[in-house]
Amino acid sequence: MRTFLVSRTDAIGDVVLTLPVCGVLKQQVPGCRVVLIGRTYTQAVAEACPWVDDFLNYDELLTLSAAEQVNALRHYKAEAILHIFPNKVLARVAQQAGIPIRIGTRNRWIHWLTCNRLVPLSRRHSALHEAQLNLKLLQPLRLPVELSLAAITPLVRLQAVAPLPPAISSLLAKQSAQQLNVVLHPRSRGSAREWGLDHFGALVRVLHGAGHRVFVTGTAAEGEELAPWLQEHSPFLAGNLTGQLSLGQLLAFIQGADGLVAASTGPLHLAAALGRHALGLYPPMRPAHPGRWAPLGTYAEYLVFDRPDCSDCRQQPAACTCIKAIEPLQVAGRVLTWQPLSALQHKLPTGR
Repeated sequence: MRTFLVSRTDAIGDVVLTLPVCGVLKQQVPGCRVVLIGRTYTQAVAEACPWVDDFLNYDELLTLSAAEQVNALRHYKAEAILHIFPNKVLARVAQQAGIPIRIGTRNRWIHWLTCNRLVPLSRRHSALHEAQLNLKLLQPLRLPVELSLAAITPLVRLQAVAPLPPAISSLLAKQSAQQLNVVLHPRSRGSAREWGLDHFGALVRVLHGAGHRVFVTGTAAEGEELAPWLQEHSPFLAGNLTGQLSLGQLLAFIQGADGLVAASTGPLHLAAALGRHALGLYPPMRPAHPGRWAPLGTYAEYLVFDRPDCSDCRQQPAACTCIKAIEPLQVAGRVLTWQPLSALQHKLPTGR
């Protein structure tokens, strides 16, 4: 069996937009095995992706001795490793493990020392989407790398596998067929320009007033930070799920809802990959703009303030006026055009 290691040891959204690399490998090399190397907190994404056969936990790898790390990679008998995200440790270990084809980008000095296939790729000033840039690493394998976003979108695919606790899944029960279950994810853990709690609060009230059900998600730390805001808006919320869900359960809950609104965060990309409505809120500034990081999915979309650049906001990202120029009524208007997704699409996982 031909085995390929795909290394992406950063954030959730980055991993989601690497899934097309795995999809192309599975489609173009029939019967191959694809192993995703990632962090502990992204393992649930790998388990939910039909293109990924196995997951190598990078955090666990780091607990091993140098010799054990080399043996861990040798165990797979891989013919190639693709360093989608540069990682000095993995680059050296892959070289020491003798993986025949080691693919990296030319603009990373560590790859000149450890890789034997170098791809010319500069992400910072590229006009391509992140998913398109990731595919460039397939070039040394002579696999398709020039794909349109329309061709890539079906490859961004997830199917939740973790079951939800009954008390959580029961929250998704609707009072009418036209009612929407909308998930809001206000925070980004510093990974994106944020829309602001005042705007999210206004959106909550509009959606609640229109008869829809609104849920808020986030980490436990974000839940503590949002506590006063959550208390203020509790009469308009169908559920506060901050700190209550593992990543696998978050995938299942999003899959059971109709859609999600967030800035350019991991949950936004999860919703898009799960086939939910996914509305992203973006600044126009490169490289954070939607041209690079827009969610990819059948029902994915985004809003961005129509301004050539928000360079004035570079010095104070937290006070970015461009993303805050997107009006709550504009966002609500887009959400209110959503159609409730079918009962078949809402089927919740019951476990493996």
